[in-house]
Parts: sequence; structure tokens; C-alpha cells
Amino acid sequence: MDSVRESARCGLKISDDVIISAARLAALDVKGVASLDGDVNMLSKLRRNGPISIEHIGDVASIDLRIIVRGGEKACAVAQEVQSAVKENVQSMTGVTVAVVNVSVSGVVFENK
Repeated sequence: MDSVRESARCGLKISDDVIISAARLAALDVKGVASLDGDVNMLSKLRRNGPISIEHIGDVASIDLRIIVRGGEKACAVAQEVQSAVKENVQSMTGVTVAVVNVSVSGVVFENK
């Protein structure tokens, strides 16, 4: 962890693509998340209309996510778990401090078994 801080003092910049990838992996790993609401691709990043958006306030990041929850899961509990998983994952993988993770539940998917 000291090497990340040292690198940050030396002017190391972390790309938004890296932060988005770390957030995407963390969100999809949470039980109850069916998918993200949309596709993360280069065009969505340029237009800022993808399911994950990053805003920097100084050296602190704010992350907004749109998810789709599996049927039968409690949306509030899933969203809270996504918040903590994304914050922890982004901070540990990139060294970028995350101030807030806003999660919007865009829908529910009921799967036939």
C-alpha cells in the first residue's frame, strides 16, 4: 500500500477505464446482481451514458452505477452490498479514494428455472 501512495505523490494517474473495470467486476460479483443496466463500452464512456460513471473531485472519486437485480432478492440489501463492494474493490485495486458510490436499481429480472 505504501508503494501506491508513493506513486500517487509522484503524479501517477489512474484511468477512468481502470476504475470502471474494477467497479464493474465488484458489482457483478455481488449475489443478487443480475447485470448492469447497459453495456460498458468505449462509446458509452465517451458519451457518459453507460451504467457506470466516474466523477473526480480533487483526488477523490464519486461513482454512479445502475444495476438490475435478480427476482426474489431484496433490492435495498443488494444495493448496499454493491456500494461497499465497489468502494472496497476500487480503493484496494487502484489506490483512488472513493467518497461515495451511488447505486440505482433500474429493474428486476425474473428467471425461469
